[in-house]
Amino acid sequence: HPIGRSRRKGRNNAPVATESEPGSPYAIGAAEGGHDALHPELGTIEDFRALVATCLEYGLELALDFVVQCSPDHPWLTQHPEWFKWRPDRSVRTADGPYSDIVIPDFNSVDRAGLWNAFRDAMLFWIDHGVTIFAIDNHDTAPLAFWDWLIRDIRRRHPEVILFSKTFARPKLMKGLAKLGFAQSFTYFPWRTSRWELEQYFGELTRYPARDFYRPNLFVNTPDLLPYHLQSGEAWAFKSRAALAATLSGSYGVYSGFELLEHEAIPGAEEYLDSEKYQIRQRDWDRPGNIKPYIAGLNRIRNGNAALQQTANLRFLGIDDGETIAFVKEAAEPASTVVIVIALTGQLHECWLPLGDVTVDVGGQRHHVTTLENLVTGERSRIEWGGIRLRIDPDRDPALLFRCLA
Repeated sequence: HPIGRSRRKGRNNAPVATESEPGSPYAIGAAEGGHDALHPELGTIEDFRALVATCLEYGLELALDFVVQCSPDHPWLTQHPEWFKWRPDRSVRTADGPYSDIVIPDFNSVDRAGLWNAFRDAMLFWIDHGVTIFAIDNHDTAPLAFWDWLIRDIRRRHPEVILFSKTFARPKLMKGLAKLGFAQSFTYFPWRTSRWELEQYFGELTRYPARDFYRPNLFVNTPDLLPYHLQSGEAWAFKSRAALAATLSGSYGVYSGFELLEHEAIPGAEEYLDSEKYQIRQRDWDRPGNIKPYIAGLNRIRNGNAALQQTANLRFLGIDDGETIAFVKEAAEPASTVVIVIALTGQLHECWLPLGDVTVDVGGQRHHVTTLENLVTGERSRIEWGGIRLRIDPDRDPALLFRCLA
């Protein structure tokens, strides 16, 4: 979208931007247009449609961030001043905190219907131009009644559209948004690092009632979040978190720079230094040390095993090393049973994995697992005495991914 010029933020959220700085893309709206316009430096709407078509050729769908906020330069402020809150001196009221470049509309204004319809129409505009996924941030800027109405309206017209709730909020609010109809949701995965935390949290998400309405999408990082456990820049930690996200949930996400092990943070904070929220970054995507092949390998394994494309089929296993985590996932159509073991710390791990109660379906009958096939190397290992002894060197690969065979 066009980015506002008034109160434009500079690098690292500096209160004043230089002439060459682009500002924050979350400050939507300028003389060139608002929520249904493209930033002129990105091209035309015909260019956008060509991008959508190219994505489809590669089997991809284009997702668009959608936020219900404006810059002070958004055309709506002059076209519909009743949609906003104004101070006695007739200056527009901006967002709280370090967001003076953002204006929050008044969703309970005298022309509430007009404002709500305008946001709905903006979303329909992008749907008409090929967008099928909307990642929606800052839900607290609008009442739940608005989201309920918007989701119902969009799904009635376009049931194929996915609305993704990108919010880290209180558990009740996150679950409430999912119940309203958001098809996918952020989770507390970035802050669940120990075995106990992971087992407790994903036990909750995959049990009733949450499994009926909450569809987790595990992001390892976001534009707003560089977790402390990644700030050391150690490759094993990035690989471990990628493997956890890719195997615990049927949906996971990686934000730009993770594959390059970017880890420079604002001191004392879980935020990226020189964040793309306030500047344009140029990267060498093939620079030494990247883990692109590792993530690509995880994706190939996910694509080849239906069990890893689901979430609620998760069952944890009692591995005897408390700094590793193990679980089994099974799918019926097509038949697929996998066992995953992942190191949660960087030292060498030698552990015993019990598999006595793990079975697979063979011709409609259940059989105990006799062999594990390593999904990376193809090597097969026999199960003896109801389990198998494993050795994990996180510097080589913190994750072991197996197919179960009878």
